[in-house]
Amino acid sequence: MQTKFGKAPKGKRLELMATKPNFKNGVFENLVHTPSLAEDATILTVLKTFLNKHTHSTPNHRLKVIQTDLKHLAIDQDILIWFGHSSYYMQIDGKRILVDPVFSNNASPIPNSIKAFSGTNNYTVEDFPKIDYLLITHDHWDHLDYPTVIKLKDKVDQVITGLGVGSHFEAWGYSTNQIIELYWHEYIDLGPIRLTAAPTRHFSGRSLQRNNTLWVSFILQSATLNLYLGGDSGYGPHFKEIGHKFGPFNLAILDNGQYNKAWKYIHMTPEEVIKAATDLGAQCTLPVHSAKFKLSDHAWDEPLNEVSRIAQKEHKKIITPRIGEIVYLDSTEQHFQKWWLSSN
Repeated sequence: MQTKFGKAPKGKRLELMATKPNFKNGVFENLVHTPSLAEDATILTVLKTFLNKHTHSTPNHRLKVIQTDLKHLAIDQDILIWFGHSSYYMQIDGKRILVDPVFSNNASPIPNSIKAFSGTNNYTVEDFPKIDYLLITHDHWDHLDYPTVIKLKDKVDQVITGLGVGSHFEAWGYSTNQIIELYWHEYIDLGPIRLTAAPTRHFSGRSLQRNNTLWVSFILQSATLNLYLGGDSGYGPHFKEIGHKFGPFNLAILDNGQYNKAWKYIHMTPEEVIKAATDLGAQCTLPVHSAKFKLSDHAWDEPLNEVSRIAQKEHKKIITPRIGEIVYLDSTEQHFQKWWLSSN
């Protein structure tokens, strides 16, 4: 029976996973010691994070988004469109790519428990053209959304994800031929694009069982662009290693939001985002993982306020598009407003 929790890897997939150096005792491990919770944190700490009624944890107004006609975008334009949190769409070298889409209005297995901010869920699967490549960085609910991927099934040519995650997709009716699973440092050539899976400092799991699938970032290289698609990650030495091997990057898309002291190893603060961007050799950074869901106890606009302040102080370029706004990847002159400061 199909279930939104997916299915744990088994058989040949599990045998392949067992050959990898960081798969030990039935689970994947990070490159460096990475507790899911800080040493002084408890489950009670995490519950307080979710239940805390911070006076500004959600917007007090409906957020204004831009409703772009996705089906009629010129395919020869290299562009990116962000949909809030970590979901975004790209067109590069004539290929349509969708990353970590969550369009179901909820980022949790419990209905209506982590609802999208008012106005941020304007896009649906029906708004999209056919998708060449669906990229999934890891199987957490706020990145791998069951209702969304079920609706996408007939629109997607291929799914590309970390080792083990394909088990979920097969359980949900995707064919084996649709699924490509990569281990860290493995790559695949997609016509004119090379896509490489790289480490992050995070974890995985859709239920009580954790780390039985791999979490990844992606390096996307075309003839004219070098992009880092960061997924979720705490700060760590992997950024400098990736920057040394693959950088500099035209654009790095980095986890900025839903941080707190308990999660200091698995999510980055705004200060760490700018540090990671520097390690990567990123010419420009797009901060994501904010502005759609409340998963931590900071103010909803704190991540964007702080990363903007620190980037200005450190003379680092960031871009802050509004949800639905087109980012032209070949432009260095495009400017974006601090849209979160306005209630319009």
